[in-house]
Amino acid sequence: MGMSAEDERAASPRDEEWPEAEKAENLARGAALKWASGVFYRPEKLEGLGHYRRRETQRNSSIQSRLKSTVQSYLEGVSAGLEQLRSAAREVQSVCQDLGAARWALLDSADHFQGLQQMRELMEEHVQLASVVQVLPQIFSVHEVFSHILQLLHGQHLLEAHVELMMVEQLRDDILSQLHLRGLSSAQATVLSYFSGLQDLNESLAKQLWDIVGSSLRLVREDPVLFVTAVRIIEREEKIDDTLLLEATFLPPGRPKGWRQKFYQVLQDTITGARFHTPRMDAEGPGLAKHLAALQKDIVSELRVVKDLMVQCVPAHYNILSVCTATYHQALTSHLQEILREDLDKQGLFLLLEWALRVYHSPEMMGHPDLLPEVDVSALDPLMSSELVDQTERRYVMKVKACVFEWMQRTLDVEFKEWFKEEEPETDHQGFFHSALPAIVMQMLNENIQVASLITDSLQQKIYNMALEELEAFLGRLREALVQCGKEHQQDRAVPKYYISHLLAVLNNNLALSNSVSSLHPDSACREVPASLQAALDRMQKKATQLLLEELLLDLQPLCLQMPSRKWLSGSQLVGSMCEVIDKYAKDFSRVRKPVFTLLLAETELLVANQYLRALLQRKMVCKSREERGQLCHRLLQDATQFRELFCSLGLDGSQQSLEAVFALRELICLKDPALLSLEVLGFITKYPDVSDEHISTLLDIRGDVSKEVRHVVLEMMAQHPQVLPEGYRPIFSTILVPVQELPFCLRKGKCA
Repeated sequence: MGMSAEDERAASPRDEEWPEAEKAENLARGAALKWASGVFYRPEKLEGLGHYRRRETQRNSSIQSRLKSTVQSYLEGVSAGLEQLRSAAREVQSVCQDLGAARWALLDSADHFQGLQQMRELMEEHVQLASVVQVLPQIFSVHEVFSHILQLLHGQHLLEAHVELMMVEQLRDDILSQLHLRGLSSAQATVLSYFSGLQDLNESLAKQLWDIVGSSLRLVREDPVLFVTAVRIIEREEKIDDTLLLEATFLPPGRPKGWRQKFYQVLQDTITGARFHTPRMDAEGPGLAKHLAALQKDIVSELRVVKDLMVQCVPAHYNILSVCTATYHQALTSHLQEILREDLDKQGLFLLLEWALRVYHSPEMMGHPDLLPEVDVSALDPLMSSELVDQTERRYVMKVKACVFEWMQRTLDVEFKEWFKEEEPETDHQGFFHSALPAIVMQMLNENIQVASLITDSLQQKIYNMALEELEAFLGRLREALVQCGKEHQQDRAVPKYYISHLLAVLNNNLALSNSVSSLHPDSACREVPASLQAALDRMQKKATQLLLEELLLDLQPLCLQMPSRKWLSGSQLVGSMCEVIDKYAKDFSRVRKPVFTLLLAETELLVANQYLRALLQRKMVCKSREERGQLCHRLLQDATQFRELFCSLGLDGSQQSLEAVFALRELICLKDPALLSLEVLGFITKYPDVSDEHISTLLDIRGDVSKEVRHVVLEMMAQHPQVLPEGYRPIFSTILVPVQELPFCLRKGKCA
């Protein structure tokens, strides 16, 4: 496996020439040594050394033979390539020589080519003249063709006329194109003048086409041949336009004609003019409903014709059904806007809203089974924009508001006259007074709200809000009428004859209105009465109650003027007479429903207590002895007890009565020891915080045994314990004014006794 010294010396010059070979040989030697050390690291392995030597020798011989064959094949290929390069170089040299000879020959012949230019020009002129000679018969027969085309047009042979017309146009356009290419623009005017009849024939043909298109809806039902002919001619012209526009080298006069676009325009103008240019009188008043019904019927009928017949007469790319649908839709949009510019009444506005928002999309019109599914207006803009709908709804609400105001005012006038009739108001099956006013008002408002619900929820809500506003305003006017009636009654208590009965009917009517307002709300789940309307109802009830109490007060005042007095103190039927008057009014009050009846009883009891205390405090009576104080306490106890028993028998709970103030006041008068008055007064003002210093001073005067020192202590105690009216407290003493005491002159800063 090693190398001899001769081999190494022989390899040294090669290594100097090829340093890479030396590197490769070193690597090979290292690999061989590594392999040998791995195989023969034990002595017994040396027995196979001969076998390994033979195997490696055979392997080296095989590698050397493959290398020799590979190198031999590469050398042969290189030799063949060198030979081919030599052959190619010789051929290139030969070609260069031939090209040089050809170039010199061409230069020698250039003078001869100059003489052929005249020949070329003559040839071109000959070709042109030959072309002209060929078309001369056609040119000379142009006017004759014009006459024939005109006859064909008069006979409505449109296809034949159009064929000949296209031939003449083609002839003219070819001539103009040639002139254009040769820059002979001046000659074009002569050609156009010669073919001037083409313009008239085109216009005549176009007029017949547009007349046919304008009558297309009738023709497709009666005789579609003419309409199909017109469409075929239009399509021919469109193809010619497209071809000329694509070439874009020369565009003949009158091109592009754009007859397909004109077809759409004429069709749209026909639809618009036939249905939507109606006289002004048809867009107002009762004629509007008839006009809209006619539009509905005609549009559905014509769209059915388009869908079933016209679609079959035109190419599919015309989308004729979609075009007609969009045309009707847009025309209707503009037409409705024109109608809305008129001063329509509420019925007209309602009809317009209902037709645009409900009828138009219903199965009776654009959703008709015969039109679906091809006709679909959902992809188009709304017939009325949301802004226009809102504006129209507001106009409708204003019209309804004016009518509601007028109807309510008439109802109020009738109600006012009823109050002055010589008969009692009507009674229901339970005997309660009432009138037809609540039923009329609520029916009027409810009907308008229900009618608005047929259009949109927004309109219903607008009408509902308007109804509440008008009802609130109506209650204000009703209250004013009630005040006017009260003034006339004050002047003459005999007018109206049944004043109290009508006031009770007004209270029942007000209660009925209050109970019915919640039913007006569009949302059944929401029954809350607005605060402003509830306040108007409360004001109405308060005014009627006030007038009733004023009437009661007029009957009680003559009796109240007789107390306090010695006769009253010694015992009289004065309070009994007052109870009789109260009982008489209570029987009248029973003709109102329970919530109001209870309120009237409570207000009557408060009025009686107030008048009783007023009489006691304003017409001051001073007790001169202990016996008189006892007699006064006894009278107060009897009167208060009699009043309390009366109101309890009428159904008023004792805890709700204000007469307890009389019992409390009696305790102050009956107190035997004046020194304890400050404590009693403190409890009294705590229970009745609206009592004043003047009221207490008057009560102390009535006792007749209170010294200045005790009075001063009581008033000082009141000054140290100011009271605040609690929420919900019903004032008793604050409305009672007592005579001002004449105080002695003093310079003290403190409170005078």
